Formats: sequence, structure tokens, C-alpha cells
Amino acid sequence: MDYLIKALAFDGQVRAYAALTTETVGEAQRRHQTWPTASAALGRTMTAGVIMGAMLKGENKLTIKVDGGGPIGAILVDSNAKGEVRGYVTNPQTHFELNQHGKLDVARAVGTGGMLSVVKDLGMRDHFTGQVPIESGELGEDFTYYLVSSEQVPSSVGVGVLVNPDNTILAAGGFIIQLMPGTEDRVIDEIEKRLGSIEPISKMIEKGLSPEEILHEVLGKENVKILESMPVSFQCQCSKERFSTAVISLGSQEIKEMIEEDGKAEANCHFCNETYTFSKEELEGLLQEAKR
Repeated sequence: MDYLIKALAFDGQVRAYAALTTETVGEAQRRHQTWPTASAALGRTMTAGVIMGAMLKGENKLTIKVDGGGPIGAILVDSNAKGEVRGYVTNPQTHFELNQHGKLDVARAVGTGGMLSVVKDLGMRDHFTGQVPIESGELGEDFTYYLVSSEQVPSSVGVGVLVNPDNTILAAGGFIIQLMPGTEDRVIDEIEKRLGSIEPISKMIEKGLSPEEILHEVLGKENVKILESMPVSFQCQCSKERFSTAVISLGSQEIKEMIEEDGKAEANCHFCNETYTFSKEELEGLLQEAKR
């Protein structure tokens, strides 16, 4: 069961989040049939996205776009404050040999010739947009850079995805640590020392560490106070009703052509790869609505 925890550390000087996202990334892998390097890129972005979503309140949501100019194309991820996330990559069948560190070559797939952008929908037409150039393409460092430069919060982001030989997801998860204003130097030094000596996040997840245990590793068990836990899942907001509305908005002329030429229509959702089929009768019903 995937879930996310929110915590404070060092007497409230540090905000910390950690998430287990194995099943959530696995669902994206199955829906989009991603190959390992693409799975790692999408899974890392979804993991960072679901944690950043958890920093929001109420009905607020955010959209992340990673477009580094690499062979994978753009990665798009939507998440909200309830632990729900969805995402896709333009070219899901992207895979390369392992890099010189024996790891999936995410940087090569993503590229470093573009931007990472985040749009936060805070309700009431209030949108916050931040974007930064993609520095490393490994994504963990890129999200760290985004939080530091665009949101002015000193942060550390660790995201990891491990893929099985049959392309399914073995493990996925991550953490984000953020320093509050006025954090003491001794706390910063201790966190930097710990971050320099811990195992990669993917190794922690592979060993079966829970989100709580990940934060204990990163910050020291005695320093962490868990505030709350919430489930994480792949959730798409698409529905046949939504696509019906989209078809109606095309106008009666276009709907007539669909009826005459194909006798049916198909709509595919990019985010979850679900296909909705509209029969001739359904299209005729939508045509009547479009005429109103």
C-alpha cells in the first residue's frame, strides 16, 4: 500500500516528507507500457509531484512539465493535496544501456536542453508558475534546484525507481527535506553530513524501508516527529462525461461528420491511456445537445 508521511524535525526547524510510490508508478507503467528508462523518469517525476502536491491545501493542485529536449519528449504529471497523482511521457518506449554508474540513464532520456516548470492551481483563478532550466536531467537534483531557486526554500530531493527485468516496477519512492527560515547552522551541518553518507533512496526502498524509516535514515530517528500519513494512488480525473462535454464543444458540424464518416468516435486520455468509445446513438444524442 503506497503512502506518504509529513513530519517535522529538529524541533520544527525542518519540514520533511517521504513517500512510497511503488504501486502508483507500477500502475503508470502498466497503463503506458513504459520501458525501464522511461519508467524511471516518469516514476521519479510522479514521486516528486505527489510529495509537492501534499504541500498544498484543500482542493489545490499542481502540474509539472519536464521537457529537457531528450528522446523521451515531455513528461507531464498532475497531483493534488490528497495524494492523488497521474502522469505520462511523450515517448514511453524509451530505453538505453545503463550509465557508467550502472544505473538507468535518466539524464540521457530527459536531456538537459530545456525547462522544468510547475504550475500550481490555487483556486480562484490564482495560478503560480515557476520554471527553471534543467541542470542534470537526473530529476532529483532538478527538483532541488527548482525548490531552491523558484520557491526560495532550501531543500533536498531524493527520488528513485527500480525496474524488474520484465519491465514491471520493483520499488519507487522518495523524500523532500526543507529548511524553515532561521534554521540553526548546526542543524544544517548535521543534515548535510547525513545526506552525504546515506545510501541512495532506491537502495533504501529496495531494502523495504518505510517512509518513516527513510526519514529516520536521512534525519536521525531521535530528531523526527511524524505529523500525519496519507494514502498515495494513481488517479485520473478523466471520465466519459468529461469527454462527452469535449465532444459537444466541437460543435454540431464536426459531430455530424463523425456520425457520417465513422459512425462512432474514440477518445483517448493521455494521462491514463483509457479509451472511451462513443456509439452512433451516443453521438446523435450529443449532437442534439450541441444544437441547444
